[in-house]
Amino acid sequence: MPLAETSRCSPSELEARLRLHLLPDIGPKHFHTLISAFGSASSALSAPANAWRSLGLAALSADARRSPDIRDGASAALAWLEHPAQHLRMWDDLDYPALLAEIADPPPLLFIAGNPSLLNKPQLAMVGSRRASRPGLDTAEAFARSLAGGGFVITSGLALGIDAAAHRGALASGGQTIGVLGTGLQKFYPQRNASLAKSMIEQGSAVISEFPLHCSPQPSNFPRRNRIISGMSLGVLVVEASLASGSLITARLAAEQGREVYAIPGSIHHPGAKGCHQLIRDGAVLVESIEHILEALRGWQSLPPAPVLFEPDAHLLIRLLHAAPHSSEALAGASGWPLPKVLAELTELELSGRVASENGRWVGRAV
Repeated sequence: MPLAETSRCSPSELEARLRLHLLPDIGPKHFHTLISAFGSASSALSAPANAWRSLGLAALSADARRSPDIRDGASAALAWLEHPAQHLRMWDDLDYPALLAEIADPPPLLFIAGNPSLLNKPQLAMVGSRRASRPGLDTAEAFARSLAGGGFVITSGLALGIDAAAHRGALASGGQTIGVLGTGLQKFYPQRNASLAKSMIEQGSAVISEFPLHCSPQPSNFPRRNRIISGMSLGVLVVEASLASGSLITARLAAEQGREVYAIPGSIHHPGAKGCHQLIRDGAVLVESIEHILEALRGWQSLPPAPVLFEPDAHLLIRLLHAAPHSSEALAGASGWPLPKVLAELTELELSGRVASENGRWVGRAV
């Protein structure tokens, strides 16, 4: 397999790095420690076990170096890289993502399915709840459409909910998007978004992972994945998140990495808005339009006007639902209309796709 023109290592060193990367308990910190101590992955693999133990590495990792499974895994990765749409970036490659290289623990290897050039384009991360409300999903798609349509790459985690909506919005505008997995690229998770990932790759976007190709979902992998989402991006927009959401981890990592954090507020009655409100109290930029994001990013791209999420002259019921979800009875009280009229209007609005019913309450949808 021909190495990428930007790679600084030989084929034998590439194989050694793939083997090192497959060893148990060898995360980014230990990987870099071994390369620094021995000068190369090849030398690290041939060093005596006591030399590894002197670096504080577990005997399990040292003893596994000669395992047939490790050799076979490296060979399988080399075979995977022979496909023209499948790539690898190493932390010392010339085109390793420049912003990601600045974080405290950059991934030593990144597997890429799709377009590798996106990793060095200006990116904005969008994250949020897996169980997002319909308005939250609509808002994520609208923001992603406008930002991607203007030239920013939208980066997210390909999870259900807000992540998927952000990826879809970017694609809908003809823009580009990057999905960062918490699994290996050949163990895609969640499967419900596999077709979305396929569409992303086919349309010139990319799906990436720092994990070995056959790495299965593990809870500890997803916070690690989040540091890549924030690390590659100029800023992170949290669209909708509860206080327990993993999106708040991404926002914290972004702040630690010196990235801007943006949050979209919501109803005080909506649990999915509480995480965003907490971020705003902690200093995140309150966002109501993309202009609030672009104020700090002028000079990167020329973007179109902010998206109109709801019509300025919207129907009275839509204005009420934009402020907060309501039951039919609550809408009757707030609008001053009789309940039969409210129900008739809601039926028309639902048929036109402008409102939706969720768990007994009505919500407004973006245009």
